Amino acid sequence: MAAVYGAAPAAAPAVPAGERGATRIADRVVAKIAAQAAREALREAAPTAPTDAHATVTVHRRETRRNFGEARVRVAVELGYPCDIGAQCRVVRRQVTERVRALASMEVPEVAVEVERLRSPQLEGADRERVR
Repeated sequence: MAAVYGAAPAAAPAVPAGERGATRIADRVVAKIAAQAAREALREAAPTAPTDAHATVTVHRRETRRNFGEARVRVAVELGYPCDIGAQCRVVRRQVTERVRALASMEVPEVAVEVERLRSPQLEGADRERVR
């Protein structure tokens, strides 16, 4: 029997919605999104200051047709000092919430921002003496 080239393959039968697979977003992916969002927020707030952020995420799977569950995020950041610490944390919270919602389709009811370290330009490269 000769094969027909260029012919469209036979269409696969439609699979009912209840039998299709599901998309799940790994916790580490959500954590990477959150950490990147925190770094972006800090770069916008203080473009010249070095920024560092990492995140841990707890994901509650309550998947619906509209989203992939809830993500409770804890982000640890380093900030330049002096700065308005409260304002910096608000900017990070807002950016993390927006980016996780947009990129992972997850609700973010809680973003805890932990300030791990304050960096002072006066102490960069110094002998780490106490500033008076």
